[in-house]
Order: sequence, then structure tokens, then C-alpha cells
Amino acid sequence: MFLKLKRVVLFVLLFAPILGFAHGVSSADQELLNTGGLWPYIRVGATHMLTGYDHLLFLAGVVFYLHSFKDILKFITVFTIGHCITLIGATYAGITANEHLVDAVIALSVLYKGFENLNGFEKVNVKAPNLLFMVGLFGLIHGFGLSTRLQSFDIEQDQFLEKIISFNIGVEVGQVLALIPIVLIITFSRKHKQFPAFYRAVNWYLILAGISLFAYQLYSYTIAH
Repeated sequence: MFLKLKRVVLFVLLFAPILGFAHGVSSADQELLNTGGLWPYIRVGATHMLTGYDHLLFLAGVVFYLHSFKDILKFITVFTIGHCITLIGATYAGITANEHLVDAVIALSVLYKGFENLNGFEKVNVKAPNLLFMVGLFGLIHGFGLSTRLQSFDIEQDQFLEKIISFNIGVEVGQVLALIPIVLIITFSRKHKQFPAFYRAVNWYLILAGISLFAYQLYSYTIAH
């Protein structure tokens, strides 16, 4: 049973970034937002997070490192506060940046988490930065990435702040829906003797995925310019 579950998780991890290259602004999303009201912003925000391979890979890396539900709640709360600040603040202030460059930094956060989980800093005799601080910092960066996506939409000025907050609420709903199976799978897998091998495989994948996504975003930026 555990081996089957392990294969399923690895399959999802392997193909999530490939499916996720479509992650971003679509004409269908824009049409949905044009129907009016705040509900479409909640829906698009939730969908964006659920297809946000880079955000979910980073969160999976954070959860893999933690053991208690209390710690998971604490770290996810810090991450959430971070991305709420930049998502709402940067969007409302109209602060933006090239989405490929922002996503390249987000890709590095995935690489960082896999490296840290495998005790990479200890192996190179460097003291690892405070994990809670880094999760909060990356939360700010991830939120800025979400803001650049939201600002790519044509948002009417009426109820502007309410629309931003609604999108943010949708992001939080999507994050919770995504985290539930991730936490359950990791909690279940810890009970099996194969977990150490599973842990190493997933975190090495995070490193490779981070490198690949970083290269992809830089390539996309070069092509676009």
C-alpha cells in the first residue's frame, strides 16, 4: 500500500510542473472575472493556488520538514501572512515586476527548501538561516508572484480593494484544499519504514524541480525580451 502511495505522490510531483506551465492568466479566467461581482475573484484565486505548482512544491517542502500539527500550523500561518501582505499591498499600490523573474525567485525557494531538508547547509559547514524567518520571507516573495498574476488581469476600478481581498480569500481556500492531502499523505508515510528513502527522494526532486523551473523562467524571460 505504501509503495503504491509513494508512486502516486512521485508521479504527481514529477508532472505537476509540466502541467503547471499553463499556470497563469487565461482568457477563460478573464471572461469569468468580467461577469462581475466578487465571487469570480474568489474562484480564480482558488484555482490559481490549486494549479500553482511552485507554491505547492514549496509548501510540501515546508511540511516535510515538520513533525507536529502545531508546527505545521505555525509555519503555514507565517507563510500565509507573508503572501497576504505582498499580494494585497503590491496589487493595491500597483507595484509589479516581470512575472518570469519573480517566478524564477519562487523556483529558487523550492530549491532552497529541498536543500535545507537534506541538511545541505550542515554538509557545507554553513549555519542554516532561521527557518521561520525564511518561510516568512519566501511568503512575501510568493505573494508578490501572486500579485503580478492578478495585475495581469483587466480589473475594473469599482470595488478594487474588495476584488483583491476576494482573490486573496480564494488563494487561502485553494491553499487549505491543497494542504489537506499533502499533510495526510506525509503523516501517513511517516509511519512506514520506507519513509527515510521517500523523504530523500522527494527532497531531491524539489532540488531538481527548483533548478528546472528556475532555468525555464529565465529562458521564458529571455524569449519574451
